[in-house]
Amino acid sequence: MNILYLCHRFPFPPKRGGKIRPFNMIRHLTASGHQVTVCSLTRSEAEAEEGKGIAPHCKAFEQGAVSEPIQFARMIVRLPVPTPSSMGYFYSTKLAARVKQLLAEQRWDLIFVHCSSVAQYVEHVTDIPKILDFGDMDSQKWLEYANYKPWPLSWGYTYEGLKMLRAEKRLARRFDLCTATTRAERETLDGYATGAKTDWFPNGVDAGFFCPADEPYEPETISFIGRMDYYPNQECMQRFCDEVWPLLKAERPQLKLLIVGADPSPEMRQLGERPGVTVTGSVPDVRPFVRRSAVMVAPLAIARGTQNKILEAMAMGVPVVTSTIAAGGVDALPGEHLLVADTPQQIAAAVLRLVGDAAERARFAAAGRARVLSHHDWNQSMQRLDAIIARCLQAAPAASARLNLAP
Repeated sequence: MNILYLCHRFPFPPKRGGKIRPFNMIRHLTASGHQVTVCSLTRSEAEAEEGKGIAPHCKAFEQGAVSEPIQFARMIVRLPVPTPSSMGYFYSTKLAARVKQLLAEQRWDLIFVHCSSVAQYVEHVTDIPKILDFGDMDSQKWLEYANYKPWPLSWGYTYEGLKMLRAEKRLARRFDLCTATTRAERETLDGYATGAKTDWFPNGVDAGFFCPADEPYEPETISFIGRMDYYPNQECMQRFCDEVWPLLKAERPQLKLLIVGADPSPEMRQLGERPGVTVTGSVPDVRPFVRRSAVMVAPLAIARGTQNKILEAMAMGVPVVTSTIAAGGVDALPGEHLLVADTPQQIAAAVLRLVGDAAERARFAAAGRARVLSHHDWNQSMQRLDAIIARCLQAAPAASARLNLAP
């Protein structure tokens, strides 16, 4: 098949959540013999140059170069109108023109879109089967942000969330099939009652790359891994250091916390001034920091979809303490494959349970990795994707009549 694939972040190199899922889809579809043309945005010359590494994994790729000042301006002009500001942030006139040209010049068997914010480029197309992978339902994230922001920011996030919700419902009706990352996100989508056909397929993890280390871990070290310019991660670590860290230090004064992630804000860097806390900033490879940890903590209060940091830690044989809402995006059983805790006292108790008992830690380490291997394998996820694509094409008689699903 000839597939036009659009995503909101250029999917190479797959170093962050918004790039990992689309990259694995693109790589799988190309390896299966399909011709995949990738269209996405780049926000710097460095990102554009680095992104060229996707070439072996697709037929062709198009980069819509944008600058942050212009994208923020596009967001602002959409504030008083029904169109979500998020869609302004991910809009490029250059990319829109190129997509239009590609649609006119080539015959396409399928259009696949990852993330609702770039569905705008092809929502008008009606003669080609289309799949929209929402991944996460962004409207719910903005509405949740409103609970953590002061006025008038809280009002702004609520307004954006409601606009995004309206857009998600409209887009769901304009695509032949819509997908999500987890069962819970699919249930949210189905709750919109749009009549759209829906399905889901999970994120996976490269368990060969994210594997346990031969070296011993440090019993007095715990870690948090994630981009530190991302508000849910910032809120999580600020709350953890304010409310949980004092409880842990009172019980184990030698305990150390590593906060590992790119672009920490000034507020996040200040956390490194607290006793036992290190804020690393960007590192070439997060794996050594996770592997040396007795526990990886991720007690997020704001979480949609799958937290890749949890899967990666489990794959490396490092036990995870997370929140109920974050655990909901992982196909694992609380108390068996990871520990779930929400209050400061519960989080501290869970961490101390693993740090203080080597045998208990080893049990969760083994169980967590086994669960990733059995339930979050990319090959299995991509088999679900293949079935979803086949289902979409079968529902479009004109398309399926001229297609052979085998490449």
